Amino acid sequence: MVGRGQLPRATPAQLAALAPLSALPAERLAELAEIAFVERAARGSDPLEGRSSHVQSLFLLQGEVLLAFQGGGTQVLVGGTEDARIAINRSRGRVLRAKAITDVDLLALDDEVLDILATWDEVASAGGELSPMARAVHSDPRLMASAFSLASLRSGAFAQLPAAHIDELFKRFHRMRVQRGETLIREGDEGDYYYVVEAGRFEVARQVGGVRVVLAELKGGDAFGEEALVSEAKRNASVQALGDGAVLRLARQEFNALLREPLLHRMGFPDAAEKVRRGAVWLDVRYPSEYQYDKLPGAINVPLAEVRNMFGVLDRSREYVAYCQTGRRSAAAAFLFSQRGFRVWLLEGGLKGAAARPPEG
Repeated sequence: MVGRGQLPRATPAQLAALAPLSALPAERLAELAEIAFVERAARGSDPLEGRSSHVQSLFLLQGEVLLAFQGGGTQVLVGGTEDARIAINRSRGRVLRAKAITDVDLLALDDEVLDILATWDEVASAGGELSPMARAVHSDPRLMASAFSLASLRSGAFAQLPAAHIDELFKRFHRMRVQRGETLIREGDEGDYYYVVEAGRFEVARQVGGVRVVLAELKGGDAFGEEALVSEAKRNASVQALGDGAVLRLARQEFNALLREPLLHRMGFPDAAEKVRRGAVWLDVRYPSEYQYDKLPGAINVPLAEVRNMFGVLDRSREYVAYCQTGRRSAAAAFLFSQRGFRVWLLEGGLKGAAARPPEG
């Protein structure tokens, strides 16, 4: 088995020749080329063997393949022809088996990636009067490389945004230039805006015992300001520009309607307890002192302030149910995890609102 690191990457020109990708901007094709690898299949082999047709589209780039269809009929598919612009497993009929007539070069692309790119590009380039943001997303390389990069669309701030909200998001976002040293968020203030970094670097800091402590540095594509909006609390840190840059800003009311609620999957205690019984994990986002006092059985403690540090630690294949005392902090934690692709449910009303609780185990 050849490791992916040894496989050649697809070129933007090869990607542009494929029907699902032909309308994408050059910058988006270049971005996709970074994660698209060309696979080799030997003459006489079945290039479809062991592949799931439900999650990937397989394209023939070079060589010849004999396809046998359900219900009868065959076709010789030649790489580089018009017919090869369509995925082998998305052709005119269901392919039962395939045989490589020559050595062949193939490209497998996740259907999820294709769907994400098509959705955002089609909304951004749809006919009619486009908003300035929609035009920029479709044509501005800076936005494609930062706030609306493929990584952000797959697992970042916009990963789970309902398609119906994308056009409204373009209309509501305001693009802002930021100067070095400018403070966008001040600790202790009311939450008013949600931000996504377009360009530049930003420092997140908090006062701890009278000492300024730097918590994180943000770059293109990173989001901030959501915690106070979701939990309806004061800003718990300040964010300052380390140099000249730019951000996208969304007002509280529009953030709640377009991003917050779609990402919060609420659940009452009986359903949450059943989900945990079936394998999900309780996620207690309170302070350790609170967690030790009345944690739910089997819960792991991830205080809200530590959520971002856990993105690379928690198992993404598991489901989680987040809770706190009232549901405010857990709502913020669930949003942060959800916008990074985790499957996190929110315990409605927190422990205070739970009608019944199991005994401590």
